[in-house]
Amino acid sequence: MCLAIPGKILDINKNSALVDFDGIKQNVVIALIQNPEIGKYVIVHAGYAIEMMNEEEALEAIEQWKEIAEDQDLDLKDVI
Repeated sequence: MCLAIPGKILDINKNSALVDFDGIKQNVVIALIQNPEIGKYVIVHAGYAIEMMNEEEALEAIEQWKEIAEDQDLDLKDVI
């Protein structure tokens, strides 16, 4: 099974970006995304941003991930 998690781009450095997953920050590869911008949301799978996402959908998906983690007695960082 593959999981793709939405996150917000905080900083860009050539082909990578610092992405915030509801307080959990990780560097991801953004080479597959056209025109990435700071402040925009992306879907990340296996360390790669694979698609841009609008803010409303991203925030809704983040809330769903938090609910899943809570239902499984996990911290969100265990899911990401």
